[in-house]
Amino acid sequence: MSAAAGTLTWTPAAERPDLLAAPVAEAIAALPSARVAEIDPDLADTAAFCEAYGSPMEFSANCVVVAGRRGGETKHAAVLVLASDRADINGVVRRHIDARKISFAPMAEAVEITGMEYGGITPVGLPADWPVLIDDAVLAAGEVVIGSGVRGSKLLVDATELAALPSAEVLALAQA
Repeated sequence: MSAAAGTLTWTPAAERPDLLAAPVAEAIAALPSARVAEIDPDLADTAAFCEAYGSPMEFSANCVVVAGRRGGETKHAAVLVLASDRADINGVVRRHIDARKISFAPMAEAVEITGMEYGGITPVGLPADWPVLIDDAVLAAGEVVIGSGVRGSKLLVDATELAALPSAEVLALAQA
């Protein structure tokens, strides 16, 4: 097991759909290496999770939903960066999705349109027309811990499988 696994006991994710949000459970076949572990939902936030379960921040990836606007049209995208980094939302991401203005999607909106819980949103199972922008450092990390769509579990996945998702694009997203 990789350093990302920490002290958790991992099970193949396809065997535990009860630990996944519905859209994640429907899409999990795209990640054959994915394993899931149950966690305390109060420890779902990255810093608390990493400390409690011994999973290093450099192997934990956060997914945020952004809303870009241009000419009255709103486009959503998912951005995945290592917990130890910050994405250049106003620069690289805004230009990449061709938005004049960009912001983090409001919590209620992100939860509603993803079908996932806030604090558990993941790039797996998002609407098919959304770009999933993955920082190149996530790919370089190898196995990473990501959300499962719910706060009560996490996924351990091979980042190359994330990069192979149909709408995924690997870019240099981290701020310098």
